Amino acid sequence: MQYAKKDIALLILYFAISAILTAWFIDQKYILYANNSQMLLSGTIAGGKWAIQILAALVFLKHKKFEFIRKIGEVCAIGSAILLTFYVVDYLPFSHEYNFIIPIVLAVLVMIVLYFRAVISTKLNLKWFFGWILCLCIAILLQLTIVFHVI
Repeated sequence: MQYAKKDIALLILYFAISAILTAWFIDQKYILYANNSQMLLSGTIAGGKWAIQILAALVFLKHKKFEFIRKIGEVCAIGSAILLTFYVVDYLPFSHEYNFIIPIVLAVLVMIVLYFRAVISTKLNLKWFFGWILCLCIAILLQLTIVFHVI
């Protein structure tokens, strides 16, 4: 029970850090949001895929739920921290208009690897990993269609 309390405290910390960093990234004037509603929608989509995973873990996992949620919270926080590479990328010699894409792609790639490791280290079925990949694909599709109107 003590371990679960530690996991709960850490998962709250990780997801709070992630929310703050992601909101800060989304709020940057360089990113191509037309208005505040579009920014809020983007953040909701980003957070939604994590909310689905947390809810699924709470419902379907018994003894490992808080350990797993802590581990994916850490993945989420690391991914959000990687978004801060935006400030480094901003100094690279290509169009500032699209510099925000590089940190997003880097964050997604790192999170895919770390999420896989979280599933394996928690000894969960790979369905958890593929479920998150599905959520990630849907989130990317939603970002490209309803937020940025690219597709």
